[in-house]
Amino acid sequence: MKNTEIRSLSASEIAERIVAEKENLTKVAFAHTISPIENPNRIRESKRLIARLKTALAAK
Repeated sequence: MKNTEIRSLSASEIAERIVAEKENLTKVAFAHTISPIENPNRIRESKRLIARLKTALAAK
């Protein structure tokens, strides 16, 4: 998700997206712990997306 897409969302949509991404991160991290996932960079990308969303929410 690009920063321009994030900026176009409302504050409530950003908050919902943060919750969804945190759940996704937990599932991916858990799956990676059990058996290595194909692309472990997905964990890093998910963390960075959550950080971008939190920054955008704080700015609003």
